[in-house]
Amino acid sequence: MGQKLLLDTVHIENIQTYEGYAKQGGYQAIAKVLKSMSPEEVLEEVKKSGLRGRGGAGFPTGMKWSFIAKPEGVPRYLLCNADESEPGTFKDRYLMEKNPHLLIEGMIVSSFALGCHTSYIYIRGEFMWILHILEKAIAEAYAKGWLGKNIKGSGYDLDLYVSPGAGAYICGEETALIESLEGKRGNPRIKPPFPAIKGLWQSPTVVNNVETLASVVPIINRGGEEYAKIGIGRSTGTKLISACGNVNKPGVYEIELGISVEEFLYSDEYCGGIKGGKRLKACVPGGSSVPILPHYLVTKTAAGEQRLMSYESLSDGGFATGSMLGSGGFIVFDEDQCVVRNTWNFTRFYHHESCGQCSPCREGTGWMEKVLHRIENGHGHMHDLDLLWDVQRKIEGNTICPLGDAAAWPVAAALRHFREEFEWHIKEPIKCLKGNYGLVNEPALAV
Repeated sequence: MGQKLLLDTVHIENIQTYEGYAKQGGYQAIAKVLKSMSPEEVLEEVKKSGLRGRGGAGFPTGMKWSFIAKPEGVPRYLLCNADESEPGTFKDRYLMEKNPHLLIEGMIVSSFALGCHTSYIYIRGEFMWILHILEKAIAEAYAKGWLGKNIKGSGYDLDLYVSPGAGAYICGEETALIESLEGKRGNPRIKPPFPAIKGLWQSPTVVNNVETLASVVPIINRGGEEYAKIGIGRSTGTKLISACGNVNKPGVYEIELGISVEEFLYSDEYCGGIKGGKRLKACVPGGSSVPILPHYLVTKTAAGEQRLMSYESLSDGGFATGSMLGSGGFIVFDEDQCVVRNTWNFTRFYHHESCGQCSPCREGTGWMEKVLHRIENGHGHMHDLDLLWDVQRKIEGNTICPLGDAAAWPVAAALRHFREEFEWHIKEPIKCLKGNYGLVNEPALAV
């Protein structure tokens, strides 16, 4: 059984409260920092840990922190991106609901390292019950002297606020989040300048997601070098995975990075295999925005090597034969699932959530939705497949923010790996409408 650094105490009664959290060693990391560490030393530990952003991009956290500008007399801000809205991803929600003080302690430590005296948790508007949990926990932290003026006599001041959004997926992009927090429409900004230079209210800003900031606590408690011993290669530490779809045990799991995908998918400790004893058809390993993998590339790479739950292994071979760890939304499809229908469903989401700033995304997502709807409902033409490929190609890399890429990649991968299923929908629409998805000439389904 792998180590648990973030979910090891979620089952303990009263862990949501200050007393319950403190009893399990809570707030020891910030006590250590305030007593014996400088901001530079905290940053160095995070660099040593190899922690990478857990929101999807996987950028090294310590490096990101080191970019923040430090002009004299200008405030700096830390923003927690709790706007978790990637379809198939729900691990941040679970962590905030079960152990809110872990996030709060991680934010205090991180704010100290960055020289921030005001920080915000930007939470998805639909998570109102979690907002109340966080506000209660923050009030407890203030009451116990971990927030406010002169924290524990250290001379360090920090105020922490929770700000709800309005339920827009686009606000998961850091500059759109900043715009929304400033009270404006959540449109992504053109970069540069990057938030580290000009972010919230044109001041230096760092944006990290919930899991990333919570991970700072075990890094400080254990030390960066010890944390880095967990995992494999540049994929260090543990990772929360949201498992859903056709598996026996859907839920949130904490894994040591580097375990095999096969172990995660089939072992009783994690997903427990495919529901109903059916065969695996495909998997989306990192949330709806990453490329789908057909069954023969889920547990093995194109080179025949074992596929691992790591940033490097899941992306092995690029998008031709690989995918991404992304946000950790692990969506499993069994043999009865229709790839065309699922791709259409994802595309409907991205069309609806596009902010509309960029014409390739605004128009392209709409066209992809219309074409996929036509194919799924038995009115497709063979030239629609070339049209879909052309539209997604013109979206990718041509938008202000990554939502365009997120909309294009699932369509490209579905066409790349399941083109015959798309053709079958067009050639045999009646059969497909009845549930026969035409698994013709496909490599044998995994047992």
